[in-house]
Amino acid sequence: MKSVVGIFNSLADAKRGAAILRTLGIPENRISVLAPGTRESEVEARIPTADTEQPGMGQALGGTVGAALGVAGGLEAGAVASILVPGVGPVLAIGLIGAALLGTGGAFAGAAAGEALEEGIMKGLPRDELYVYEDAVRRGRAVLIAFADNDEMAERARHELSRAAAESLDSAREEWWIGLRGAEEEHYTKNGGDFKIDEAKYRLGFEAALHPDLRGKSYEEVIPSLHEEYGHDCDTTAFRKGYDRGHRYQKDVVESYKAAA
Repeated sequence: MKSVVGIFNSLADAKRGAAILRTLGIPENRISVLAPGTRESEVEARIPTADTEQPGMGQALGGTVGAALGVAGGLEAGAVASILVPGVGPVLAIGLIGAALLGTGGAFAGAAAGEALEEGIMKGLPRDELYVYEDAVRRGRAVLIAFADNDEMAERARHELSRAAAESLDSAREEWWIGLRGAEEEHYTKNGGDFKIDEAKYRLGFEAALHPDLRGKSYEEVIPSLHEEYGHDCDTTAFRKGYDRGHRYQKDVVESYKAAA
């Protein structure tokens, strides 16, 4: 199965996008939406107690969460969870895919959703871009995630979402980096680096630090994992400096959220 992601300006727009995907033949239980907000009448979430807790680590409370997520359904079937994501705030995960994605790290919502999802979807969850989804939701936008049976259906789905005014994942990722690039270039240059030459590896390291399995961990702690994923690129000075800055960025985002709260 192939993942399809579209980012919309509102939850209502994302739901309309989901309706379009259903007309293409994508089953409802393979469609999910992440959006800012809560649904406190159905699910409550515990505020994380440590900066290093992963997205969705807040343990879901209350008996209704099991009933809500135990349904092998999507937007219309009532599978809804409200999960407190560090540095983002309350995120409404409508559909099992979203709950499983944000539940990475042990949240009950993710575990309950994972049990109900097809194995192919669980293995193919687009977790590498979680920081892009978080940034979108932080800015009040809604993220639609779906799984198509094959490349052809996935391409049709992306085309229809684009027609419905969805921003692509690639575009959102570039927009996110453009917002950070000026400050990162200044920092790297002040420390004697050539950003024009090293930007690609620097950015690779920065984004690596934001992966759900690595965030909150120092470069030294995850060297084996980095070598497995990035090979010798992770040994370069640019990657290392980018990783350290990404690590700092994630910590600053969480601290800023706490201060605002």
